[in-house]
Amino acid sequence: MRSLMMALLTLAGIAGFSESAHAQQILGDYVEARNADVYTGPCFANAEAGFVGDQAILAWRIQRGSWGGVRLDGLSVVGVVKARATLGDPQGKPYPAKAVLVVDERASPEQRHALLRFAQAMAGELFRNVVRVVAASIRFDIWEEGEQATRAIVRAGEWARIETRPLNKWDHICGNEEVFYPPLAPVQHAMPAVAVLNQFRGDGLGVTWTISGKRGAFVGHFAQ
Repeated sequence: MRSLMMALLTLAGIAGFSESAHAQQILGDYVEARNADVYTGPCFANAEAGFVGDQAILAWRIQRGSWGGVRLDGLSVVGVVKARATLGDPQGKPYPAKAVLVVDERASPEQRHALLRFAQAMAGELFRNVVRVVAASIRFDIWEEGEQATRAIVRAGEWARIETRPLNKWDHICGNEEVFYPPLAPVQHAMPAVAVLNQFRGDGLGVTWTISGKRGAFVGHFAQ
């Protein structure tokens, strides 16, 4: 298994950043969680910049579509990132970042390779330095509530977990909240949410975390 993952990682590193020109239409769901508030007021964001916001989990579930000619319907991929500074801060220098990728264990070797290339193309610089690739069971659920979807659960084996809930009036602390940081990957639509749980318990990044209650999540959809 380790040799297979290393081979996939090598191939993904070669091809990852030129895939968008060759990909067919692909669409699905997206969930993200960070260790900094993304829906917040400028005073809170400025207080966090340079101290947190250097950790993130990005997750995709492909509803329908192909990447590099490989069908990926129903499969998921999750990336966990440790950057050098607050992601999205124009004054920060977050790169090079380190990433661990979790690919859907149901995928064939060809599909795992395509999932890696897809994730690298979507995340760009965030996933340039992938230090580990693992295959695991991935649970990915989103609940539609009204016109927006902001409640989700993503579980990538024992490695990473995100649980979100909708924002409510108690999450408006200063009254000047806005989407201060946009999503880290391209989305067709995404709504900010509270990360009830943002957890990474794997190795490879030199750090693990369990965070709750941050207004640091997005739940949405992508289409490329």
